[in-house]
Amino acid sequence: MSVSQNQTALFFDGSCKLCRHEINWLGPKLKGKMQLVDISQPDFTGFNGASKMQMMQQIHVWDGQQFQVGLTATLFYWRLAGLRLLPAILAFPLIRPIANWAYQYWARKRLNCTDGQCEIK
Repeated sequence: MSVSQNQTALFFDGSCKLCRHEINWLGPKLKGKMQLVDISQPDFTGFNGASKMQMMQQIHVWDGQQFQVGLTATLFYWRLAGLRLLPAILAFPLIRPIANWAYQYWARKRLNCTDGQCEIK
């Protein structure tokens, strides 16, 4: 699947059960607004300077100009899907650092990668 530089795209790990569940839930709300790219597919190698391994470490959104990564990417596509309350709460200045830390912690702990194959811990 190819993504052009001016398209908005969400790069997600389809081998991650939680990630896949969220995409199944939000995918219909994102249809026509953003391309969904499963980076766990063997033919995916990276996009616009970001390698597959970098993208496996944190969720990435290409906004048509640059990458949004981690919690910032999540808030971006949640808002695009029409979610309002949770993104507003997590973006609140007193909560955002804690939410960002929690996302980073989960992202580091979720993968057990050997030989390019990743599994949820």
